[in-house]
Amino acid sequence: MSKNSSGRAAWRNVSGIVLFDKPAGLSSNQALQKVRWLFRADKGGHTGSLDPLATGLLPICFGEATKIAGLLLGSRKAYETECLLGVTTTTEDAEGEIVLTRDVPAIDDVRIEAELARLTGRITQIPPIYSALKQAGVPLYKRARRGEDVTAPAREVDVHRFRLLERAGDRLRLQVECGSGTYVRSLVRDLGEQLGCGAHVTALRRLWVEPFRTPLMITLEALEELAAAGPSALDRHLIPLEDGLAGYPQVVIDALQVQRLRQGQMIESADAPPGRCVAIDDEGRAIALVEYAAEGRLRPLRGFNPT
Repeated sequence: MSKNSSGRAAWRNVSGIVLFDKPAGLSSNQALQKVRWLFRADKGGHTGSLDPLATGLLPICFGEATKIAGLLLGSRKAYETECLLGVTTTTEDAEGEIVLTRDVPAIDDVRIEAELARLTGRITQIPPIYSALKQAGVPLYKRARRGEDVTAPAREVDVHRFRLLERAGDRLRLQVECGSGTYVRSLVRDLGEQLGCGAHVTALRRLWVEPFRTPLMITLEALEELAAAGPSALDRHLIPLEDGLAGYPQVVIDALQVQRLRQGQMIESADAPPGRCVAIDDEGRAIALVEYAAEGRLRPLRGFNPT
Protein backbone atom coordinates (compact mmCIF):
# COMPACT_ATOMS: atom_id res chain seq x y z
CA MET A 1 0.00 0.00 0.00
CA SER A 2 1.39 3.40 -0.96
CA LYS A 3 2.02 5.95 1.76
CA ASN A 4 1.91 9.72 1.91
CA SER A 5 4.59 12.06 3.25
CA SER A 6 3.46 11.45 6.85
CA GLY A 7 4.11 7.73 6.50
CA ARG A 8 0.42 6.83 6.65
CA ALA A 9 -1.34 4.77 4.00
CA ALA A 10 -2.63 7.05 1.24
CA TRP A 11 -6.30 7.35 0.38
CA ARG A 12 -7.19 5.54 -2.85
CA ASN A 13 -9.58 5.95 -5.74
CA VAL A 14 -11.70 2.88 -4.97
CA SER A 15 -14.92 2.11 -6.84
CA GLY A 16 -17.48 -0.58 -6.07
CA ILE A 17 -19.86 -1.89 -3.40
CA VAL A 18 -19.18 -3.80 -0.19
CA LEU A 19 -22.03 -5.94 1.11
CA PHE A 20 -21.21 -5.25 4.74
CA ASP A 21 -22.64 -7.24 7.64
CA LYS A 22 -23.04 -4.43 10.17
CA PRO A 23 -22.45 -5.51 13.77
CA ALA A 24 -24.57 -4.33 16.67
CA GLY A 25 -23.35 -1.27 18.52
CA LEU A 26 -22.32 0.80 15.50
CA SER A 27 -24.34 3.49 13.78
CA SER A 28 -24.46 3.29 9.98
CA ASN A 29 -22.09 6.24 9.70
CA GLN A 30 -19.62 4.66 12.14
CA ALA A 31 -19.75 1.46 10.09
CA LEU A 32 -19.14 3.43 6.90
CA GLN A 33 -16.12 5.22 8.35
CA LYS A 34 -14.56 1.99 9.65
CA VAL A 35 -14.95 0.21 6.32
CA ARG A 36 -13.83 3.25 4.35
CA TRP A 37 -10.72 3.55 6.52
CA LEU A 38 -9.83 -0.11 5.94
CA PHE A 39 -10.13 0.34 2.17
CA ARG A 40 -8.50 3.79 2.37
CA ALA A 41 -11.26 4.86 -0.03
CA ASP A 42 -11.29 8.57 -0.80
CA LYS A 43 -15.05 8.66 -1.39
CA GLY A 44 -17.75 6.58 0.27
CA GLY A 45 -21.38 6.49 1.33
CA HIS A 46 -23.88 4.08 2.85
CA THR A 47 -27.33 3.20 1.61
CA GLY A 48 -29.67 3.94 4.49
CA SER A 49 -29.47 3.98 8.25
CA LEU A 50 -29.55 0.94 10.48
CA ASP A 51 -30.06 1.51 14.19
CA PRO A 52 -27.02 0.76 16.39
CA LEU A 53 -28.95 -2.21 17.84
CA ALA A 54 -29.49 -3.65 14.35
CA THR A 55 -27.22 -6.01 12.43
CA GLY A 56 -27.15 -7.19 8.85
CA LEU A 57 -26.83 -5.92 5.32
CA LEU A 58 -25.54 -2.38 4.87
CA PRO A 59 -24.33 -1.87 1.29
CA ILE A 60 -21.41 0.56 1.36
CA CYS A 61 -20.58 2.36 -1.88
CA PHE A 62 -17.19 3.71 -2.93
CA GLY A 63 -16.20 6.02 -5.77
CA GLU A 64 -18.52 5.85 -8.79
CA ALA A 65 -20.86 3.53 -6.89
CA THR A 66 -21.79 6.37 -4.53
CA LYS A 67 -23.88 7.69 -7.43
CA ILE A 68 -26.37 4.85 -6.94
CA ALA A 69 -26.47 4.97 -3.12
CA GLY A 70 -29.72 6.93 -3.26
CA LEU A 71 -31.31 4.30 -5.50
CA LEU A 72 -30.41 1.54 -3.04
CA LEU A 73 -31.69 3.70 -0.18
CA GLY A 74 -35.11 3.78 -1.82
CA SER A 75 -35.31 0.07 -2.63
CA ARG A 76 -37.26 -2.75 -0.97
CA LYS A 77 -35.74 -4.35 2.14
CA ALA A 78 -36.36 -7.35 4.39
CA TYR A 79 -35.77 -7.80 8.11
CA GLU A 80 -36.07 -10.35 10.85
CA THR A 81 -36.93 -8.92 14.23
CA GLU A 82 -37.56 -10.16 17.74
CA CYS A 83 -39.86 -8.30 20.11
CA LEU A 84 -41.10 -8.50 23.67
CA LEU A 85 -44.77 -8.00 24.41
CA GLY A 86 -45.93 -6.11 27.49
CA VAL A 87 -43.09 -3.58 27.72
CA THR A 88 -42.92 -0.15 26.06
CA THR A 89 -39.69 1.88 25.88
CA THR A 90 -38.75 5.45 24.96
CA THR A 91 -36.95 4.40 21.80
CA GLU A 92 -39.29 1.52 20.89
CA ASP A 93 -36.35 -0.88 21.22
CA ALA A 94 -34.22 -2.43 23.95
CA GLU A 95 -31.83 0.57 24.05
CA GLY A 96 -34.46 2.87 25.53
CA GLU A 97 -35.81 3.31 29.04
CA ILE A 98 -38.92 1.41 30.09
CA VAL A 99 -41.89 3.74 30.26
CA LEU A 100 -44.76 1.29 30.71
CA THR A 101 -45.24 -2.36 31.67
CA ARG A 102 -48.55 -4.10 31.06
CA ASP A 103 -49.93 -7.60 31.44
CA VAL A 104 -50.07 -9.57 28.21
CA PRO A 105 -53.60 -10.86 27.65
CA ALA A 106 -54.34 -14.36 26.44
CA ILE A 107 -53.53 -14.13 22.73
CA ASP A 108 -53.33 -16.97 20.24
CA ASP A 109 -51.37 -17.02 16.98
CA VAL A 110 -54.53 -16.44 14.95
CA ARG A 111 -55.08 -13.10 16.71
CA ILE A 112 -51.45 -12.09 16.22
CA GLU A 113 -51.56 -12.93 12.51
CA ALA A 114 -54.79 -10.93 12.13
CA GLU A 115 -53.11 -7.87 13.64
CA LEU A 116 -50.07 -8.37 11.43
CA ALA A 117 -52.40 -8.36 8.42
CA ARG A 118 -53.80 -4.97 9.54
CA LEU A 119 -50.24 -3.61 9.42
CA THR A 120 -49.61 -4.93 5.89
CA GLY A 121 -50.06 -3.00 2.67
CA ARG A 122 -50.04 0.77 2.23
CA ILE A 123 -50.32 2.01 5.80
CA THR A 124 -49.92 5.24 7.74
CA GLN A 125 -47.07 5.12 10.22
CA ILE A 126 -45.75 7.54 12.84
CA PRO A 127 -41.94 7.14 12.95
CA PRO A 128 -40.10 6.95 16.29
CA ILE A 129 -39.09 10.26 17.85
CA TYR A 130 -35.67 8.70 18.44
CA SER A 131 -34.84 8.56 14.74
CA ALA A 132 -32.59 10.27 12.20
CA LEU A 133 -35.53 12.05 10.59
CA LYS A 134 -34.94 15.79 10.57
CA GLN A 135 -37.19 18.62 11.68
CA ALA A 136 -36.00 22.13 10.83
CA GLY A 137 -32.68 20.57 9.89
CA VAL A 138 -32.16 18.85 13.25
CA PRO A 139 -32.49 15.06 13.72
CA LEU A 140 -35.46 14.14 15.90
CA TYR A 141 -33.31 12.06 18.24
CA LYS A 142 -31.21 15.12 19.10
CA ARG A 143 -34.32 17.12 19.94
CA ALA A 144 -35.67 14.24 22.04
CA ARG A 145 -32.40 13.91 23.95
CA ARG A 146 -32.52 17.63 24.74
CA GLY A 147 -35.92 17.11 26.32
CA GLU A 148 -37.83 19.00 23.63
CA ASP A 149 -41.43 18.15 22.87
CA VAL A 150 -41.03 16.16 19.66
CA THR A 151 -43.80 14.93 17.39
CA ALA A 152 -42.92 12.88 14.34
CA PRO A 153 -45.27 13.50 11.41
CA ALA A 154 -47.30 10.56 10.16
CA ARG A 155 -46.51 9.28 6.67
CA GLU A 156 -47.54 6.50 4.33
CA VAL A 157 -45.24 3.49 3.93
CA ASP A 158 -45.44 0.15 2.14
CA VAL A 159 -45.33 -3.10 4.11
CA HIS A 160 -45.29 -5.96 1.62
CA ARG A 161 -45.04 -8.77 4.13
CA PHE A 162 -45.33 -9.00 7.92
CA ARG A 163 -45.52 -12.49 9.36
CA LEU A 164 -45.03 -14.46 12.54
CA LEU A 165 -42.10 -16.89 12.44
CA GLU A 166 -42.04 -18.10 16.02
CA ARG A 167 -43.53 -17.44 19.44
CA ALA A 168 -42.02 -18.25 22.83
CA GLY A 169 -44.18 -16.91 25.65
CA ASP A 170 -44.29 -13.11 25.36
CA ARG A 171 -41.51 -13.06 22.78
CA LEU A 172 -42.22 -13.02 19.04
CA ARG A 173 -39.94 -13.51 16.07
CA LEU A 174 -41.23 -11.71 12.99
CA GLN A 175 -40.25 -11.19 9.37
CA VAL A 176 -40.86 -7.87 7.60
CA GLU A 177 -40.54 -7.00 3.93
CA CYS A 178 -41.10 -3.31 3.33
CA GLY A 179 -40.45 -0.25 1.22
CA SER A 180 -38.19 2.69 1.87
CA GLY A 181 -38.81 4.77 4.99
CA THR A 182 -40.55 2.05 7.00
CA TYR A 183 -39.53 1.75 10.65
CA VAL A 184 -39.68 -1.79 12.00
CA ARG A 185 -39.62 -0.38 15.54
CA SER A 186 -42.84 1.48 14.80
CA LEU A 187 -44.46 -1.61 13.29
CA VAL A 188 -43.67 -3.54 16.48
CA ARG A 189 -44.93 -0.65 18.62
CA ASP A 190 -48.22 -0.54 16.71
CA LEU A 191 -48.59 -4.33 16.84
CA GLY A 192 -48.20 -4.20 20.61
CA GLU A 193 -50.82 -1.48 20.94
CA GLN A 194 -53.26 -3.38 18.75
CA LEU A 195 -52.75 -6.41 20.99
CA GLY A 196 -53.46 -4.21 24.02
CA CYS A 197 -50.15 -4.68 25.83
CA GLY A 198 -47.45 -2.72 24.03
CA ALA A 199 -44.18 -4.12 22.67
CA HIS A 200 -40.62 -3.17 21.77
CA VAL A 201 -37.87 -4.51 19.52
CA THR A 202 -35.19 -6.60 21.25
CA ALA A 203 -33.24 -7.61 18.12
CA LEU A 204 -33.27 -6.58 14.47
CA ARG A 205 -31.40 -7.94 11.45
CA ARG A 206 -31.60 -6.71 7.86
CA LEU A 207 -31.68 -9.74 5.58
CA TRP A 208 -31.47 -8.13 2.16
CA VAL A 209 -31.73 -4.92 0.17
CA GLU A 210 -32.98 -5.09 -3.39
CA PRO A 211 -31.39 -6.06 -5.78
CA PHE A 212 -29.15 -7.99 -3.34
CA ARG A 213 -31.71 -10.65 -2.40
CA THR A 214 -29.17 -13.34 -1.48
CA PRO A 215 -26.20 -11.26 -0.33
CA LEU A 216 -22.82 -12.74 0.52
CA MET A 217 -22.09 -10.36 3.37
CA ILE A 218 -18.68 -9.77 4.90
CA THR A 219 -18.05 -8.91 8.55
CA LEU A 220 -15.85 -6.22 10.05
CA GLU A 221 -13.51 -8.86 11.50
CA ALA A 222 -13.04 -10.45 8.07
CA LEU A 223 -12.32 -7.08 6.47
CA GLU A 224 -9.76 -6.29 9.17
CA GLU A 225 -7.96 -9.56 8.45
CA LEU A 226 -7.97 -8.84 4.72
CA ALA A 227 -6.67 -5.31 5.29
CA ALA A 228 -3.60 -6.78 6.96
CA ALA A 229 -2.87 -8.64 3.70
CA GLY A 230 -3.04 -5.47 1.59
CA PRO A 231 -5.51 -3.60 -0.64
CA SER A 232 -5.71 -6.26 -3.34
CA ALA A 233 -7.14 -8.73 -0.82
CA LEU A 234 -9.82 -6.22 0.15
CA ASP A 235 -10.62 -5.25 -3.43
CA ARG A 236 -11.56 -8.82 -4.30
CA HIS A 237 -14.63 -8.31 -2.09
CA LEU A 238 -15.83 -5.27 -4.03
CA ILE A 239 -18.71 -5.83 -6.42
CA PRO A 240 -19.23 -3.50 -9.40
CA LEU A 241 -21.83 -0.75 -9.42
CA GLU A 242 -23.51 -2.62 -12.29
CA ASP A 243 -24.63 -5.24 -9.74
CA GLY A 244 -26.45 -2.49 -7.84
CA LEU A 245 -28.35 -1.64 -11.03
CA ALA A 246 -29.43 -5.22 -11.69
CA GLY A 247 -33.09 -4.34 -11.20
CA TYR A 248 -33.15 -2.12 -14.29
CA PRO A 249 -33.39 -3.28 -17.91
CA GLN A 250 -30.29 -2.71 -20.04
CA VAL A 251 -29.80 -1.24 -23.47
CA VAL A 252 -26.49 -1.57 -25.33
CA ILE A 253 -25.17 1.61 -26.95
CA ASP A 254 -22.35 2.31 -29.40
CA ALA A 255 -19.30 4.55 -28.97
CA LEU A 256 -20.99 7.62 -30.47
CA GLN A 257 -23.97 7.23 -28.14
CA VAL A 258 -21.59 6.86 -25.19
CA GLN A 259 -20.01 10.18 -26.11
CA ARG A 260 -23.37 11.91 -26.46
CA LEU A 261 -24.64 10.67 -23.11
CA ARG A 262 -21.45 11.90 -21.46
CA GLN A 263 -22.16 15.31 -22.93
CA GLY A 264 -25.63 15.26 -21.41
CA GLN A 265 -27.38 14.77 -24.77
CA MET A 266 -30.31 12.51 -25.58
CA ILE A 267 -29.75 9.47 -27.76
CA GLU A 268 -32.07 7.42 -29.96
CA SER A 269 -32.73 3.74 -29.31
CA ALA A 270 -35.34 1.57 -31.01
CA ASP A 271 -34.85 -1.19 -28.43
CA ALA A 272 -35.24 0.87 -25.28
CA PRO A 273 -38.03 -0.20 -22.90
CA PRO A 274 -40.35 2.41 -21.34
CA GLY A 275 -39.30 3.91 -18.02
CA ARG A 276 -35.77 3.84 -16.68
CA CYS A 277 -32.98 1.59 -17.89
CA VAL A 278 -29.20 1.33 -17.82
CA ALA A 279 -27.20 2.22 -20.93
CA ILE A 280 -24.17 -0.05 -21.18
CA ASP A 281 -21.27 -0.09 -23.63
CA ASP A 282 -20.11 -3.11 -25.64
CA GLU A 283 -17.97 -4.25 -22.70
CA GLY A 284 -20.97 -4.38 -20.36
CA ARG A 285 -19.97 -1.28 -18.36
CA ALA A 286 -22.70 1.07 -17.13
CA ILE A 287 -22.47 4.44 -18.86
CA ALA A 288 -25.63 6.09 -17.58
CA LEU A 289 -28.99 5.60 -15.98
CA VAL A 290 -31.39 6.83 -18.61
CA GLU A 291 -35.11 7.44 -18.98
CA TYR A 292 -37.33 6.83 -21.97
CA ALA A 293 -38.52 10.06 -23.53
CA ALA A 294 -40.83 10.62 -26.46
CA GLU A 295 -40.33 8.89 -29.82
CA GLY A 296 -37.71 6.35 -28.81
CA ARG A 297 -35.25 8.80 -27.31
CA LEU A 298 -33.35 8.28 -24.06
CA ARG A 299 -32.65 11.09 -21.61
CA PRO A 300 -29.58 10.76 -19.32
CA LEU A 301 -30.38 10.91 -15.60
CA ARG A 302 -27.05 9.95 -14.03
CA GLY A 303 -23.76 9.33 -15.79
CA PHE A 304 -21.00 6.93 -14.72
CA ASN A 305 -17.31 6.79 -15.47
CA PRO A 306 -16.31 3.13 -15.88
CA THR A 307 -13.13 2.11 -14.07
